[in-house]
Amino acid sequence: MKKSKLFLTLGLTLLLSLVLVACGGGSDSKSDDKKGSDSGKASGEQVLNLTESALIPSADSTKADDQVGLNVVNQTNEGLYALNKDGIPAIAGAAEEPKISDDKTVYTIKLREDAKWSNGDPVTANDYVYSWRRAVDPNTAATYSYLFAAIKNGEDIVAGKKKPEELGIKAVDDYTLEVTLSKPTAYINSLFAFPTFFPLNEKFVTEKGEKYAQNSDNMLFNGPFELKDWTGTNKKWTYVKNDSYWDKDKVKLKQINVQVVQDSGTGLNLYNTDKVDRTVLSADYAAQNKNNKDYVTVNDSSTFYIKFNQKRNGKDTVFANKNIRKAIALAIDKQSYTDTVLKNGSKPANNLVPEGFTFDPGNKEDYTKESGPHLEYDVKEAQKAWKAGLKELGVSEITVEFTSDDTENARKSSEFIQDQLQKNLDGLTVKLKNVPFKVRLQNDQNQDYDFSMSGWGPDYQDPSTFLDLFVTDGAQNRMSYSNKDYDKILNDASVTYAADEQKRWDEMVKAEQILLTDDVAVQPLYQRSTAYLQKDYIKNLQKNPFGPDYTYKETYLTK
Repeated sequence: MKKSKLFLTLGLTLLLSLVLVACGGGSDSKSDDKKGSDSGKASGEQVLNLTESALIPSADSTKADDQVGLNVVNQTNEGLYALNKDGIPAIAGAAEEPKISDDKTVYTIKLREDAKWSNGDPVTANDYVYSWRRAVDPNTAATYSYLFAAIKNGEDIVAGKKKPEELGIKAVDDYTLEVTLSKPTAYINSLFAFPTFFPLNEKFVTEKGEKYAQNSDNMLFNGPFELKDWTGTNKKWTYVKNDSYWDKDKVKLKQINVQVVQDSGTGLNLYNTDKVDRTVLSADYAAQNKNNKDYVTVNDSSTFYIKFNQKRNGKDTVFANKNIRKAIALAIDKQSYTDTVLKNGSKPANNLVPEGFTFDPGNKEDYTKESGPHLEYDVKEAQKAWKAGLKELGVSEITVEFTSDDTENARKSSEFIQDQLQKNLDGLTVKLKNVPFKVRLQNDQNQDYDFSMSGWGPDYQDPSTFLDLFVTDGAQNRMSYSNKDYDKILNDASVTYAADEQKRWDEMVKAEQILLTDDVAVQPLYQRSTAYLQKDYIKNLQKNPFGPDYTYKETYLTK
């Protein structure tokens, strides 16, 4: 959330980085001070004003696969579980913890009977059955359908080998679900909290047909807020408190106003004139505002990286050559990039799995420590690989197109990468293509690019949420990378050693070596941090370590 992933382009915080296509996570580096902490009771008008960095591509919980859309779904709907303030999945739509079979594959889940949709209909077990079947149906083309490989028959249904009705979920009665897993799954509660697993009101969705979730008037909600004033294409929308929500007493905000702001200078002006209560800062503005009392940095479990597309329009690209990939991967000074371009606390990444995200079940060592660093900056080795690659291709020069977002910081990032590559690799010309997030997402889905900036935020707390992105023909692969050994390691970790926590972990540590050092399938660039200005009267702003970035359910203001 690729076992479960999207191709990362985060909403809000991306003005400053890029836009993650998928999911995000992290923590507030000032979480011990007054910023965002719970230090009193709500007072004053409970209306919060925020910015986002892109339009909403989709507000359909089955189809949303970017951070903007996922954030919308997370505020307005709710699944069996929801992340609490500690980032741990806790029961939400479920009434109590599931009863689990001895072999850890059958979950019997009682639903709370006070949960309702915003039209007054009860949220029932069938709402989950319908939603999950819709998600795995190949006709739906849900990006996150692969996540249902954890559910019995899910993988075969997505592949068109079985029918959606054969998915391992059934309604025992109106308020009892029985979920059968394909194998023991350590992170299943994380999936239960992920938006693609949220329920849908079958009658409503069916009646709306193609109009469903195309605008806020054609949507239904079972979460803390309702989405209002969204036409499907506009740059402003509103969340209002959902009075039908079962836990409405914990919702203090009356309304949240959101507007798309793609220029951090504009965002800063809006903040300084009290038009918004929180704004992301680009590199230059972050440097200028570090001493501002409202300055906040947010550390992320998101990794940004370069994707090398090996096949475009049915033909091999120059990136089908390993030496060309290696040359470009080693020719970028990541430390200089984070210091001079990002300037927001982000740090160079030499791993795909982020630091401080997941740990060895035995010795509790960080995954990145056990995997070791990969693809560190090395101009001499880059030039050596470059010459070898040119010789293998029988050419003396190459022109390639680098695709990224059209935000201010994305453009600066693209220009830095262009300069590094053309300076360090003789005969290389890099053309830049900066496009709106929605266009980049479509280009990625169509595999219509040479190489591009991308990123990933975890959907659940496990290395596989990153590693599974690049299995052969995976939903998030989208670059024609394939390695049978890599596939086997991840399959063994997922299936053969599903019940052996330590052996499963050890297999996943091997996977990064193949993906990065052996194959140079992608090049990690940095682990993101984001700088903001944030009003000190915002309390309980919940930043999630994986899945949708934020939860506003218990946020309140003390004006």
